[in-house]
Amino acid sequence: MNRAEDWLRQAERDLHQAQISQHNEVHEWACFAAQQAAEKAVEALHFQLGQNVWGHSVLKLLRQLPEVVEVPRELEEFASVLDAYYIPPRYPNGFAEGAPYEYYTRKQSEEAVRYAREILEFTRAQMARCRDRT
Repeated sequence: MNRAEDWLRQAERDLHQAQISQHNEVHEWACFAAQQAAEKAVEALHFQLGQNVWGHSVLKLLRQLPEVVEVPRELEEFASVLDAYYIPPRYPNGFAEGAPYEYYTRKQSEEAVRYAREILEFTRAQMARCRDRT
């Protein structure tokens, strides 16, 4: 059974959580949730294409897509930024001192949400193309 749509729906939910966290000024959690949204969206596309993948790097997941999927370089740059939000926003040992929330700002969370949205829109469009071919 192909669970691509389940992964995409969870990616959309994670993006929604990122937006809620951003609105409530919980910027570290917004950044992490945005990373999760992008990661799950790209995994959804892999599953739609019949590929099994594992990992948490959005950039690596994008680069593992088959050549028939042309990934814009800009999305790779977005993925690279989002990858930096996988561990540090959640763990105090991600920084020399202080709690993670002390290091994240509205600017970072706005950027993270925007980047995740772009990646999600890309994967949604690619998945629609796959459905149209079948």
